[in-house]
Amino acid sequence: VHLEESGGGLVQDGGSLRLSCAASGRIFGNYVIRWFRQFPGGRRDFVGAISDRGTSTDYADSLKGRFTISSDNAKRTVYLQMNNLEPGDTAVYSCGAINPGAWDSSHLLTVADYEFWGQGTQVTVSS
Repeated sequence: VHLEESGGGLVQDGGSLRLSCAASGRIFGNYVIRWFRQFPGGRRDFVGAISDRGTSTDYADSLKGRFTISSDNAKRTVYLQMNNLEPGDTAVYSCGAINPGAWDSSHLLTVADYEFWGQGTQVTVSS
């Protein structure tokens, strides 16, 4: 398994969750890791990203201030900390890996655009 998400679950409105994206040694430190979410109706949105070296992050404008991405080199894991969750955040959250040269291509939302893609983890926010 190259990318594996975990940490999803059911949380109440206003709660927090931290998702993990565990990456293989081949990926961690060599690729940009992006988080996405796919809503029940099928739409997929860019959530945020962290650079291959972990020195830069990028977020969807609508999520800035609530969501934070970080990484742990020793665990080869990228985290998505989500605070003040709302029912509208209910989705399947996935991580994908893309070459560092594609840092400015956050508009790419198709699995085929990425070198690696995880299986996703469900986040459900109840009202």
